[in-house]
Amino acid sequence: MTPAPEPPARRPKARYRRRLRSRIILAFVMLGFGLMLLFAFATNWTRNRVENQLVEDVMNRNIDAFAEQYYAQPGQKPEFSVQQMLGRVVRRERFEELRAEQPDWYSLPDGIHTLNGKNPDGTPFSYKLAVRKTPDEWFFLAYDMTQAGRGEAQFNRAIFGAVVVFTGLSLLVGWWAASRVMSPVSELARRIRRSGRSAQPESLASHFSDDEVGQLAAALDDYAARLTHVVQRDREFNADVSHELRTPLAVIKGAVELLLSRSDVDEKTRSRLQRIQRAEQQCTDLISALLQLSRNERATGRTDVAKLCEQLLDMHRAQIGGKPLQLKLEGERGLVVDAPEAAVAVALGNLIGNAVKYTPAGDVIVRLGPTFVQVIDSGPGLSAEDAAKLFERGYRGTHAGHSQGGGIGLSIVRRLCDLHGWDVRVKPGEETGVIATLTFTQRNTAREVVAG
Repeated sequence: MTPAPEPPARRPKARYRRRLRSRIILAFVMLGFGLMLLFAFATNWTRNRVENQLVEDVMNRNIDAFAEQYYAQPGQKPEFSVQQMLGRVVRRERFEELRAEQPDWYSLPDGIHTLNGKNPDGTPFSYKLAVRKTPDEWFFLAYDMTQAGRGEAQFNRAIFGAVVVFTGLSLLVGWWAASRVMSPVSELARRIRRSGRSAQPESLASHFSDDEVGQLAAALDDYAARLTHVVQRDREFNADVSHELRTPLAVIKGAVELLLSRSDVDEKTRSRLQRIQRAEQQCTDLISALLQLSRNERATGRTDVAKLCEQLLDMHRAQIGGKPLQLKLEGERGLVVDAPEAAVAVALGNLIGNAVKYTPAGDVIVRLGPTFVQVIDSGPGLSAEDAAKLFERGYRGTHAGHSQGGGIGLSIVRRLCDLHGWDVRVKPGEETGVIATLTFTQRNTAREVVAG
C-alpha cells in the first residue's frame, strides 16, 4: 500500500493574471483601445457617409444644370465649376454606339452609381456617375473620386496612428493608476510579512487611512488578536494537560516499580504489573510526542533505534496472546537518531502495532537499515482506497473491521515525520502483507560501533 498520492500540481497561471496591478493596467489598456477603436470606426463611417452625401448632392444639382444648359444652348458644351466633373450627352441615334463603347454606362438606370476599376496602365480609378435618361437624350455626369480615395487612405492612417497613440497613453495612465491604487495594498502585504516573524503581531490599522485598505488592516488585526488568543489558550491547555497527566503516571510508575521489586509477587501478578508498566511508558511517550506536535518544537535527544525496537517487540510479544505470530528483529545495529526517544517510540510503535494488529498469523519483521527501519508483515495487505487515504486523520481502512481505534495513529506518525524531517511510506508487499518504511534524514542519524 502506498501513501496517499499528492494532488496534481496546479498549473501556475501567468504572472500578469495573478497580479492585481497587471489586471488594472490591462483593464485601462483594453478600455482605451476599445474606445479609440470605436471612435475611429464611428468617425470613418460618419466621414464617408457625409462625404458621399455631399458628393451626391453636388452631382444631382450639376446634372440638372448640365441638362438645362444643354437644352438652352444645344450647340455649346456645358461648363462646370468643379474640375473633377465630366459631362456627356448621348442622343437617341447614338444609343447603340454607347452600348459598344461603354456597356456599363448603357445598362445603368437613373441615379448615382459608384464605379471602380483599373486603367490600361494598371492605375486604379474610382468615380461616381450620375445618370439621367430621357426618351431622346441620356445625360451622364462623372465625378472623379481618386483624390477623395487618397484622402480617405490618409485619414485612415491618421486614425490608426491615433488609436496606437491613445492606447499607449492608456497604458501609461493605467500604470500610474495601478501604482497609486496598489501602493497601500503592497505596504499592507509587507507589514503582514514582517509581523509574521514575531510572536506578537504588530498593529496594522494604525499605519493606514480610514479607507478600504484601512478597514482590511483593522479586520486583519482583529483576526490576528483572536488567533493569538486561541494559540495561547491551546498552549496553556497542552501544558496543563501534560503536567496533570504526568503526575498520576509518575505515581503509577513508582507504585509498579515498588511492587515489582518485592520477592513475594507471583508470576501472574508480575505479568499484569509489567503490562501496566508498559502501558504507563506508552502513555508517557505519547504525551511527550503530542506536546512536541502542539508546540511545533523539535526537541533534542539521542535514540538507539535497535534497542528501542527490541523493547517495542518485547512489549508486543507480551500482548499477542495465543495468536500464531512471530516477531523478529533483523538487520544492522548501531543506528542512532538525533531525536527524543518518545517521538521515535511513538512513530515506530504505531507501525509495529498496526502490523501486529492486522496480521492474524505469520511473521512481523522489523528490519534495520543504515538510515531506515522497515516493518514487514505477512497480513492481508491493503486496498487501493486504503492506500490513498492511509495517513488521513480519522480514517480506518476496510481491513479494520470491528477493531478498536480512532484511526489517528498513522496521522500522528505523519505529523511527527513532518516535524523532525523524516519520511514514512507504506506499500503492499511483493506477494502479501504490507511494508512500512520509516526513513531518518542524514543530518539526524549517526552510526555507532557496537561492541562484539
